[in-house]
Amino acid sequence: MTHKTILYQPDPDEAFVTITLHRPDKLNAIDRTLAAELDDAIARACADPAIGAIVLTGAGRAFSVGYDLVSEDYAKDAEWWRENIDECCRHLFAIWNAPLPIVAAVNGFALAGGLELMLCCDLAIAAEDARLGEPEVRHASGPPTLMLPWIVPIRHARHLMYTGDMIDGREAARIHLVNKAVPAERLMLEARRLAAKLARMPKPAIKYAKASLNQAQLLAGLQASWQYNRETMAQLHASGSGRAWLQRLLEMPLREFLELREAPFRELDEP
Repeated sequence: MTHKTILYQPDPDEAFVTITLHRPDKLNAIDRTLAAELDDAIARACADPAIGAIVLTGAGRAFSVGYDLVSEDYAKDAEWWRENIDECCRHLFAIWNAPLPIVAAVNGFALAGGLELMLCCDLAIAAEDARLGEPEVRHASGPPTLMLPWIVPIRHARHLMYTGDMIDGREAARIHLVNKAVPAERLMLEARRLAAKLARMPKPAIKYAKASLNQAQLLAGLQASWQYNRETMAQLHASGSGRAWLQRLLEMPLREFLELREAPFRELDEP
């Protein structure tokens, strides 16, 4: 597959590849093309016996701001949303279930579906000034996979999903949303160094360790929680409030839509 929205760059010295989401003008918002190309890039890396790890990052000012809100008409019924969310889950499950370790290098914004994408990676390093969160709750939306309670203590998951607050990389590291936070200028250096370390490990050791860890989450109910979340999110988007916000999105420029969404919270959000 020829990629339009993904950069695939094997390291010249170490056995890992850097995959870059490359829609910088859209802050790497995930549309159908990017999702399909990311699937292809991950599969290509996993099929290459010379590759032992993956770094996933974003071009420009963002890791990813989530699913592309203006790429299609989202004012649909619950059945349409159920199928749409199921498709999103299939793409994200392929990341979570890949046999190679994937390191997310979080530059700039990692929001909504972009945060879920990061959470499905095995490890994550964030720039200290990165901005992470689930702000879509403020327009009657929610994440497709519900990964937060599988990564952070439930108090932090509730805070992020109830308030739509964004936190920086330092706070993300404190609550274990990411493994560590580093100055922005060191982000890729640190991510590549970690990937090089993973790639030097005996490949079967990480493959089977990951399989065992993933199985522990599956046995604890991860897939069932995703399926339940799919149903609740489909109902949310088809609700009166969900439809009203989606109608505004269709009728308004995105900047005006976001200003309207954020207006009630400006005096309550931390600077």
